[in-house]
Amino acid sequence: MRVRIEGSDLPGRRGGADADALRLGNVHVGVQRRTEVIDRVPADAVAATWTVEVSSREIDGVLDVGGPFVHGRPGARFLYLSWGAVTEEGFAMFRRAKLMFTDIPTALLRSAHDGGGLLVGRLGLTDATGGPLCARVKPPDVVWVVE
Repeated sequence: MRVRIEGSDLPGRRGGADADALRLGNVHVGVQRRTEVIDRVPADAVAATWTVEVSSREIDGVLDVGGPFVHGRPGARFLYLSWGAVTEEGFAMFRRAKLMFTDIPTALLRSAHDGGGLLVGRLGLTDATGGPLCARVKPPDVVWVVE
């Protein structure tokens, strides 16, 4: 099953000292695959899009997802969008946003599983205080559709 995450309103695009610090700190956001953060996008980008492949299977009447991008135990699976500073030494993560599969309407998840299309999650990537979005992101802050 393919999942696309579309992020808008990145915090480095705003004005002010916090946005300046993100830009000067070379802060990026990417999708986490196992322990590695890939497809990193600068915090001042216009938008960020990630497309990942997840496995999905039926277990005792319940749809479960897995794969290298999926974290958590059965019944509590999620994707991570991870924030960090890109330095000569690598990526220094300092914050993560969690997108829970249990927050996706069952009919949409099942439709994507059954081959009904691409599962798309749309969200703004700036939190209420103007910083990088973190913690669990629930609807309506993330909107899920199948296209």
